[in-house]
Amino acid sequence: MREDMATTLYLTRHGETKWNVERRMQGWQDSPLTEKGRQDAMRLGKRLEAVELAAIYTSTSGRALETAEIVRGGRLIPIYQDERLREIHLGDWEGKTHDEIRQMDPIAFDHFWNAPHLYAPQRGERFCDVQQRALEAVQSIVDRHEGETVLIVTHGVVLKTLMAAFKDTPLDHLWSPPYMYGTSVTIVEVNADVFHLVVEGDVSHLEEVKEV
Repeated sequence: MREDMATTLYLTRHGETKWNVERRMQGWQDSPLTEKGRQDAMRLGKRLEAVELAAIYTSTSGRALETAEIVRGGRLIPIYQDERLREIHLGDWEGKTHDEIRQMDPIAFDHFWNAPHLYAPQRGERFCDVQQRALEAVQSIVDRHEGETVLIVTHGVVLKTLMAAFKDTPLDHLWSPPYMYGTSVTIVEVNADVFHLVVEGDVSHLEEVKEV
């Protein structure tokens, strides 16, 4: 691929949802965007209105698709859904709060947050599983859009596993900063199958960001 044919990827996480506020794990389940989530998506759309997007790719989850539609606004940009961009499958944890999971599955919960390379649920996915499918999705997008600019709307774990791959860092450092806030902006330039991280988790378009 010639340098002038580099592909630019804008990656973002869906806007804030009802379960985010309630600190419930969502995974493959879903909950609606909050008013803040919708407003943040509108702010992201405003930030990207001068960016010529060839396409938008989104997870099949409703919260990601709604975010993508808000960001697109009235522009005639195709939106494609890809199951490989879905959030990590969390099995029996989905729909439960952090406190509930900590009580029911304390060792796995500790691994999830503090030793992610050891997290291996009986039902659901490991972080390496998510990373593999997400990388496959991104590679197919890059192959399809050589020299173009594309927006990908996905989820927190997906973004963190992708960043680990792009920075060539092990999954035991998965949760190292920056945190991936809803509608944050990450920019990756891809040239000759080399992924160059330009911007990571930027939230300068948001009026306020809550500490996690």
